[in-house]
Amino acid sequence: MEYRKVGKWGIRVSELGLGSWLTFGNQMGLSDVREVIHKAFESGITFFDTAEAYNGGIAEYLMGQVLKDFNRMDYVVSTKIFWWGDVNRNQRGLSKKHLVEGLSNSLKRLQLDYVDIVYCHRPDPEVPMEEVVSAMEYILKSGMALYWGTSEWPADMIKEAAKFSRQIGILPPIVEQPQYNMLVRERVEEEYKPLYEDPGIGLTTFSPLASGILTGKYNNGIPKGSRLDRFPALRKHLEETGILNEKTFDKLKKIQKVADDLGATMSQLAIAWVLKNERVSSVILGVSKIEQLEENLKALDIKDKLTDDVMKELDKILS
Repeated sequence: MEYRKVGKWGIRVSELGLGSWLTFGNQMGLSDVREVIHKAFESGITFFDTAEAYNGGIAEYLMGQVLKDFNRMDYVVSTKIFWWGDVNRNQRGLSKKHLVEGLSNSLKRLQLDYVDIVYCHRPDPEVPMEEVVSAMEYILKSGMALYWGTSEWPADMIKEAAKFSRQIGILPPIVEQPQYNMLVRERVEEEYKPLYEDPGIGLTTFSPLASGILTGKYNNGIPKGSRLDRFPALRKHLEETGILNEKTFDKLKKIQKVADDLGATMSQLAIAWVLKNERVSSVILGVSKIEQLEENLKALDIKDKLTDDVMKELDKILS
């Protein structure tokens, strides 16, 4: 396991992280969460990610229950603030009120004095950037979080946030958490290019398997009980964004052959492919059982097999 710097900044995270979206409190109870987090930690994963919105705060609560088993200095934990309550009240978005109160409540559920990283979970066009940065000034100076970042923000807004941060003398956003995988590439590989130098952001990417599509299990339809069967809104989103279609399935068959030649599963190849990007600080895994975690960890063995020739072959397939 490598421990990579987050962009140009001093904090390091394990190259594989463990997330809690759709799993903690939904597919997994406390005993399952404890088993998976302990296995992850024993395997070298020290970066754990959650959000106030994940299962109405239950994901944070379960993660907090288990993180008590470890020394606080031995792991990095992050949460994200944006969605909580009624859209017509102050419990949603990036107002200073919600960012401060939302993070305060997250810390109570996590049973922590601070998180290492707090993310603005989405951009909020209704809140001036000065207010967002003012909230982060309060959060950082009060010790509620050590660093801050963004998730799925456009590059121009991240640059604006960095500018206001410098004006008031606080750290700019050090990290962005975007979706990044073989099927979703443009933002990480093109749009964010200027940001890797200034302000020097790192990436903690999510959905390396494109919601399971890159496991190959959907090649012949949507199996009953699978994630896309249980979450129809997610399936609809993937179809509307052009990720889930026949062209993709044609690519998957070719990718499967590359995986077979490497002695890897599709999942392992897909995760290893993301890890090959030097801009990626950590790839956040989402698992609902320990067997999935064990399989995904083997991507670390596949990473070194992805030679320049193999990466060029995959690029050709994906183009």
